[in-house]
Parts: sequence; C-alpha cells; structure tokens
Amino acid sequence: MQFKKITFTFIFTALLIMQGQSQDLPLTDIETSKPLKTDTDYKYFIRTSYYGFTNWLNVGIAPNIYFYELHLGKKIDSKNEIGIKMARVKLFQPLGIQAWNVDLNSNSEWFPGRIEEYGIGFFYQRKLWKGLYASIEAVPYLKVFLDEKDQKIENGFRFYTSYHVGYHIPLFKNRMFIAPQIHCNYWPINSKGPEGFREKSEKHNNYFLFEPNLYIGINFN
Repeated sequence: MQFKKITFTFIFTALLIMQGQSQDLPLTDIETSKPLKTDTDYKYFIRTSYYGFTNWLNVGIAPNIYFYELHLGKKIDSKNEIGIKMARVKLFQPLGIQAWNVDLNSNSEWFPGRIEEYGIGFFYQRKLWKGLYASIEAVPYLKVFLDEKDQKIENGFRFYTSYHVGYHIPLFKNRMFIAPQIHCNYWPINSKGPEGFREKSEKHNNYFLFEPNLYIGINFN
C-alpha cells in the first residue's frame, strides 16, 4: 500500500511539474496588459497534501488507512510564511516502520484495532532560492485507541514534527501552486497505548525518513 502511494506520488508530481513548466508566467496579462500578480501580491493561501485525494487507493486494503490535512497560511514577506495546520489520520500500524522495511503493511505489525489522531499545530516556511524552500511543521495530536469493534479503549497524545525541503511552482497566473517536496518526520513524545498497541510501537522508530509529498494550494487576499 505504501509503495503504491509513493509510486503514485512521483507520477502525479511529475505530470503537474510538466504542466507548470508549460505555463511559464509572462510579465503581463495578454488580455489586459496589466502586470500579473506575484507571490507577494497575495497575502494568504490555503493548501493541502494531495494524499487527501488519494484515499481511494486504500479501497480493498484491510484495514484501510486515511489521511487528511489543511494548511491556512500568511505571507509575512517575500521569503517567510507562517500558518496553521489541521490534520486527521487513521492508523492501523506504527508510523515508524520505514519504507524499505519488509514489515511495512505486513499484517504481523497491525494493531489489535486502530488509532485515530486529530491535531492542530503550526508551520513556518522560508524561501531559500527562487522556488526552493525549507519548512518545519509541528502538531500536537489527540490519539484515540479503538479496538477491533471500533470501541474506544483510551486516549493518548503525540507531538509530531516534520522537516521539509521542496519547490514552489506557480500555476494559472499564480492563482494556484503546487509544491513537490520530501520530508522527514519525528515525534519525540508519543503515547503507546494499551497492551497490543504498545508492543507494536516499541518495536519501531519514533521517526520516518524521506517521505515524498505534494502540496496543492490557492493564493488569495
């Protein structure tokens, strides 16, 4: 399942990058002869991970995994952006199983139920050169441990951070953008839950390395 999503990520990202490069922004709008808006002309943006649109890839996978996130951001100046991140995820195995680990998606590592996590945090992004940027995201999550009958067992907590390097590509006269990236994730605080959940979590890392992703966003004032 994870391999399918990673493959889909690269293909989808490549297609969007080709589309973006085929629409090089001119200095003026041909129809009005007015200068086109740049990033700094828009004060705010909203974006999401394309993973939220690929939950259909989980159809037929038992148990399913779902992931949603939404970012509301503000441009401080031409180089700095800050914002709020809201996310929800449903897990059926520990996050710390690396992509190259044979245990990834193995039913031997499935929880005796699932975990649902809900979080609101923040992000900071810094432009490095042209469209190249680096960012950090930090989100405290409420964890809800559920048994195999979807009955709540107990609550927990995870403090989740991620570190990104990506490239901002404007689309449609800079009204929209895409941002292919790769990031590493680290959660220094994590409730491991009741027996069964704890056993699986303790076998694996509290980080995940080199995850590809793609943000899709809209600029506005």
